[in-house]
Amino acid sequence: MNRATIDAWVGVFVAAGFAALLFLALKVGNLASFSGSETYQVQAKFANIGGLKIRAPIKSAGVVVGRVSEVRFDNETYEAIVTLNLDTQFRFPRDTAAKILTSGLLGEQYVGLDAGGDGVMLKQGDRLRLTQSAVVLENLISQFLFSKAAEDKDAKDKK
Repeated sequence: MNRATIDAWVGVFVAAGFAALLFLALKVGNLASFSGSETYQVQAKFANIGGLKIRAPIKSAGVVVGRVSEVRFDNETYEAIVTLNLDTQFRFPRDTAAKILTSGLLGEQYVGLDAGGDGVMLKQGDRLRLTQSAVVLENLISQFLFSKAAEDKDAKDKK
């Protein structure tokens, strides 16, 4: 092979490497899905959203049905208001429950929807009433430690 052919192949592999890195960066940043489909917005209030971020997926039965579009704080109720953009091809009953769940080793958080049984479907601007906040690992550990300390104190008092 001559020098020009080798240089061309090296260029092709470098370009493929940059394309792969760009794809991975978009995938990690939840930007890889540029969906042009129509959406409708619903809101949900949570006492604690943990590390939920904008563009986090919304899943139902393991299928991505939308993305988180906004997270803000309500100064009156001291809760987080999360705005969910749901794809119009996915319809959910009005009594659908929303939970903040964690997936993967990195602990990516997403909103999980559990469909209810109401005959009336959610529409633009509705609010989900049934919500479950994120499980915060630090809170679980502190509850465990405090319960162990209380058990030890009760055991000493009985002696």
